[in-house]
Amino acid sequence: MNIVLWVIAAVLAAAFLGAGLLKLTQPREKLVASGMGWAEGFSAGTVKLIGGLEILAAVGLILPALLDIAPVLVPLAALGLVLMMIGAAITHARRKEYQAIGITVVLLILAAVLVWGRFGPYSF
Repeated sequence: MNIVLWVIAAVLAAAFLGAGLLKLTQPREKLVASGMGWAEGFSAGTVKLIGGLEILAAVGLILPALLDIAPVLVPLAALGLVLMMIGAAITHARRKEYQAIGITVVLLILAAVLVWGRFGPYSF
């Protein structure tokens, strides 16, 4: 199960690192035009904040356990992603972006499994 949790952490880290970098490097208008319609409901600063939090979470999913420095940060980072994905699901539901809700729920479930595993029976 430890390997499965590492794979989940790596998949989540890759997904959120990419998404966070995209949000930090692209202007909000370009994100809206490229299919992230939800961004029009938020200020440019808020979109950048979300991107920064996603990058911090991606780093927090891997580095603490890899370096064996405060590995409790791994499930805390995953818990932060669970909370962010709940907010994202609510935002997508309000905008009737049903395909985005599906992706969001998958990421939420993966993060929740990581929280359960690393806080529970498979902690470091």
